[in-house]
Amino acid sequence: MVEQAVIQQEILDIEDYIVALRRHFHKHPEVSLKEFNTIQRIREELEEIGLPYVNVGETGVLATLTGGKGPGKTLLLRADIDALPMDDRTGAEYASVNPGVNHACGHDGHASALLGAVRVLKAHQEAFTGTILIAFQPAEEIGAGARQFVRGGFVDDVDHVFGIHLSSRHPVGTIIATPGPSNASCDIFKIVVHGKSGHVSNPDLGRDALVSAAAIVTELQTIVSRETKPSDEVVVGIGVLRAGTNYNIIANEAVIEGTVRTFDPDVRAQVLEAVERIARLTAEAHRTSIEFSNYDAAAPLINDVRAAEHAFQAAKKIVGAENIITDAPKSMGADDFADFLAVVPGIYCFVGTQSGESTAFNHHHEQFDIDEKGLLIAAELHVTYALDYLANPF
Repeated sequence: MVEQAVIQQEILDIEDYIVALRRHFHKHPEVSLKEFNTIQRIREELEEIGLPYVNVGETGVLATLTGGKGPGKTLLLRADIDALPMDDRTGAEYASVNPGVNHACGHDGHASALLGAVRVLKAHQEAFTGTILIAFQPAEEIGAGARQFVRGGFVDDVDHVFGIHLSSRHPVGTIIATPGPSNASCDIFKIVVHGKSGHVSNPDLGRDALVSAAAIVTELQTIVSRETKPSDEVVVGIGVLRAGTNYNIIANEAVIEGTVRTFDPDVRAQVLEAVERIARLTAEAHRTSIEFSNYDAAAPLINDVRAAEHAFQAAKKIVGAENIITDAPKSMGADDFADFLAVVPGIYCFVGTQSGESTAFNHHHEQFDIDEKGLLIAAELHVTYALDYLANPF
């Protein structure tokens, strides 16, 4: 077994490497499924480290590190790599140079921390049994990346999965390892309301898609309060309502886009049925019609209980038991790491990156930034969890 002090020192020795990579990725962000330059840089790093890899889709990679002590379990480590379609207003020297694209969720840090961890794991290749697969995954932000690995059969022989997300809600030096449900499912629905144009001075001759859509948005708010149990954890949120072309024209079309979040598959199905039913019947009441579509972006993220205990023991070596949170509130935010956990047991941990005002902005904020010391903790956690699991798999 590799001593923890050795791992810590080796991570510290490559701090400049990890930070420089993170700043490079932050400065050159790319949105979901367009991460061409990002994945090319990752391929170059893997080649320099000496790891074979296969491409997954156009912008994903799966590398392999085989232990020198013979066959054993297969563990997959994952980092997502895509950025968000929003401006970067950090004012940092490494701020995005790509207008309207920003690593405002920390995926730049995820990729760089995992690459740092891979360097250390490679150095100890002869010390462990089994195989470590390293997934650099695109398109987490649109729920389209993890399923490329799952549906492509790349995790069919995997015994365990592990992932890390940085967290600006928690101070540097803390690790969150929560058993059971952690993040909600995510469905993204779209309702197109069809009406009939006309002059607003003759409302009886038209079918107002705008008024119909407004009524639908209002009625959808009753699902949580009237169609689900008070104990159910459900969000029905509307983020888009577009309608109309001019002040004196009855709108002949309106578009509603929203999301459903929950932790229970049965409740999820119930709520989605209610969204479509209420939208359709409300539209009919206004003499309009709808087209309903839904995109299944992510399953509920449910951590394995034994994996959570394993993560606790690994994290304790790094930050001490007093700095580990095992009862964090569940989040209605989704992450498609859930697609891995739906087929392979494992855990998704969070690592704190907040150390002051500049690093306290919430994820998806234009000024989101991290204390880069958190990257070292994330890298060490990847290494420690992997080596401990392969030495004592369960």
